[in-house]
Amino acid sequence: MRGFARLLAVACWRESVTWWSLRSFLITLIVDQSVAPLLGLLVWTAAAPGAHGVTSYYLALAAVQLLTVSFEQHTFANAVYDGTFADTLVRPQPALLGAVATNLAIRFWYGVFGLPVVVAAAAATGALPRPAALLAAVPSLLLAMALRFCLTCGASFSAFWTQRAHGAVSLMETLLFLLGGMAAPLALLPGPGAAVGRLLPFWAALGAPAEVASGQADVLQVLPVQLGWLVVLVGAVALLWRRGLRRFAAVGG
Repeated sequence: MRGFARLLAVACWRESVTWWSLRSFLITLIVDQSVAPLLGLLVWTAAAPGAHGVTSYYLALAAVQLLTVSFEQHTFANAVYDGTFADTLVRPQPALLGAVATNLAIRFWYGVFGLPVVVAAAAATGALPRPAALLAAVPSLLLAMALRFCLTCGASFSAFWTQRAHGAVSLMETLLFLLGGMAAPLALLPGPGAAVGRLLPFWAALGAPAEVASGQADVLQVLPVQLGWLVVLVGAVALLWRRGLRRFAAVGG
């Protein structure tokens, strides 16, 4: 475990330095990731001007989006398609180490460049969250990071069987947008819709920590849903990984 942590730290440092050299491109990516929550903020503040906490929710959602987004359709699926994944398998390190390190490095820079803008917007609109709510949201945010990584990995592992892994991830991202609390805050949906939405992995991976941070959900009710889905998704991803490796070896020889 200590050896893995050391390898991961070195890989994260290497990727962080690489992405720092691409900071102009990083800023473009941050703007792209921020568009959806900011559009949601504009739409719902106009559609429901009296709704409580819409501004604080969408600003928290923008922060969650920046800190949880994953990129395995690029870092993993493309390696399968161009054959470089075979080289990864023979290295004396976990095969997904590079993908995890890239993910963490980009999230770090997303936070460095993107979070100050979110904080400034929250201060300008008077929607700064309470410190207690922010603290309570930390474990929910960490679980959301893991959940979104699992969702993106699971969709990206379709690269073992098909040339449409990017499409599979796009479908997952669409479901995340529609059902995860981005298109509409679940608190504004009718009772049954909100209740069903809070049982889905998409809300657990995106909207849950935003609701906790904005004071609209109790972290003690959110964490069991997230932990339950994490167990399910880790098992599903592990199964896809084992079967995918057998498929890759059979095809590649």
